[in-house]
Amino acid sequence: MTSSTQRFSGETPEPTAGLTRFNTSADGDALAALHEVCASSAWGSKLLAQRPYATTEALFLASDAAMAELTAEDLAEAMAGHPPIGRPKPGDPTSSREQSGMAGASEELKAEMLELNLAYQEKFGHVFLICATGRTGEQMRDAVRTRIENSPEQEREIVRTELGKINRIRLTRLVEEESAA
Repeated sequence: MTSSTQRFSGETPEPTAGLTRFNTSADGDALAALHEVCASSAWGSKLLAQRPYATTEALFLASDAAMAELTAEDLAEAMAGHPPIGRPKPGDPTSSREQSGMAGASEELKAEMLELNLAYQEKFGHVFLICATGRTGEQMRDAVRTRIENSPEQEREIVRTELGKINRIRLTRLVEEESAA
């Protein structure tokens, strides 16, 4: 966050060490890091092409713009990188951290989420996607119950918004890390 002195003086905040590392890394390394953020190759290519980023906010704006331009096929590719809620990828600390709201859920809630996930996937042809960070299992269950009533078009735009939120969280982690993972 910028200080009031920076805002009024027009100074641009210095990029973080992580953002500088991202800006200066080899294209292949940067693209691999972006793929860990979002599985859409179109999204990753657009962000890669716009490097270097002066600020994290500039990176976020580029991410949002790239997300807005994704086709239905690009969105499907992005969603394919996300495991169902309640079943994080084994050995993947990112999906486990993001879905931590389900970690302490009752067996009944987990079973209900499995049923809802399957019904959602049958209707829409993809996993139920929500920015799960900070949400409880009950909140995620309530969201899938509500969203399963949407039309495919409504749901596609909600998914686009949720992916944008997830991407911002993951990009923040990427550019705030002190050293390469």
